[in-house]
Amino acid sequence: MVTLYPMTDLDFAWLLDEAPRADGLRQCDGGIAPAQVSAMLRGITAGLAENDARPLAWLITQGEEVVGMTSFTKRDADGRYEIGYGVAPAHEGRGVMTAAIAALLPILSADGHRGLTAATSVDNPGSQRVLEKNGFVHQGTRDDPEDGPLNLWAIDLTTDGRP
Repeated sequence: MVTLYPMTDLDFAWLLDEAPRADGLRQCDGGIAPAQVSAMLRGITAGLAENDARPLAWLITQGEEVVGMTSFTKRDADGRYEIGYGVAPAHEGRGVMTAAIAALLPILSADGHRGLTAATSVDNPGSQRVLEKNGFVHQGTRDDPEDGPLNLWAIDLTTDGRP
């Protein structure tokens, strides 16, 4: 079972070893993301938060262990956020992210999100399955100068968080 915790700047500070944590949560061995990724996401979500009071990143836990994170990385012209996510390598392929996204969609819908977009590497079938299992629909592909060919995904949310 996974639990989602809306992230604040203090959570990013903890991930970056800038501050201790008092609630007993601990990172899994190897952490959930390289420090440069956590720092980048901290900046992106802080910038997006200037225009949106809703949580824009979540820690994903199993028990007292933080095993992943999901966050918004940009917003399109329709106001839909692009979601990104990652799970610690030791927890890949165990359904953690599928369960986390399934738990997150109703929260986002209740917070007033109308839908989400996502982009996955064409060479990442695991991430593609996570999105498909959660009702995202393939929208096509595009080439990204940094990441190469990407599959594009979208989901419209209803009041119950499902397509």
